[in-house]
Amino acid sequence: MFKEATLYSPVINNEHGRVSVIFAKDHPGYQDRPYQEHRARIADLALQHRVGEPAPDIPYTEAEHETWHTVSTELSAKHRVHACREFVEASELLDLRHDRLPQLSDVSARVHPLTGFTFGPAAGLVAQRDFYGSLADRRFQATQYIRHPSFPRFSPEPDMIHEVVGHGTHLSSNRWATLYELLGKTVRRLESDEAVSLVSRVFWFTIEYGLVREDGRTKVCGASLLSSCGEMEYFLGADIFPFDAAAMGRQGYLVEKYQPVLFRAESFNHFEDFLSEFLTSIDDDSELVAA
Repeated sequence: MFKEATLYSPVINNEHGRVSVIFAKDHPGYQDRPYQEHRARIADLALQHRVGEPAPDIPYTEAEHETWHTVSTELSAKHRVHACREFVEASELLDLRHDRLPQLSDVSARVHPLTGFTFGPAAGLVAQRDFYGSLADRRFQATQYIRHPSFPRFSPEPDMIHEVVGHGTHLSSNRWATLYELLGKTVRRLESDEAVSLVSRVFWFTIEYGLVREDGRTKVCGASLLSSCGEMEYFLGADIFPFDAAAMGRQGYLVEKYQPVLFRAESFNHFEDFLSEFLTSIDDDSELVAA
């Protein structure tokens, strides 16, 4: 999870062992006590989890199942129009149900035979090096809550819709899974926080929000775009620039609203080559880090 998103609803574990989630005033769940308590219970289960064990099952409510059904059905229709070919093919492999919110353990069981990746639960903020480093072990740390039902078409938080529809589909593709693993290995070998921050910024504008040109049209590759009904309608209105690591490193980004600036590769092959070259060549003394 990106640090900025956690300012919206940080997870707190007090000295008495009580876990709670603190919601910002503009969060749609700010005055919804049952939702807050439900989120706290989900976070507590994640904090108790041990690596290597299956993710705990969550007692999702009927309202949460309905949110999943509504959003995943709409996203599926938008993917047929806007998603890049590699994502559509991976989505067919993952074959998610639209009627019920899946358990993270079930998603992990589907993805692992395809690419070797597994999913483990995250309560909230995961330290940058921990989150990226776990990708080197083909392990993705994912939240298990779902966005508030009053605001289903966009979420600044990486909820189950984002984690499963976006990253779960990515990680059903060997081509994407290889890039995620390379990302993790890159972060593990870097020593400077500045270099890791640059990798994180490039990750944001490629894996999370990247676009590609396909059959003469702009298609979506990024997990965040592909898991947001609202942004799937807006992205062509953004300022779109060619893939450029230096430009990505300088470009600010937002978590609380649609991205005004996006970057596009010339093809999915270009997307792969760009990320592979960047991740294998970046080091602590890179000119890009100092820029």
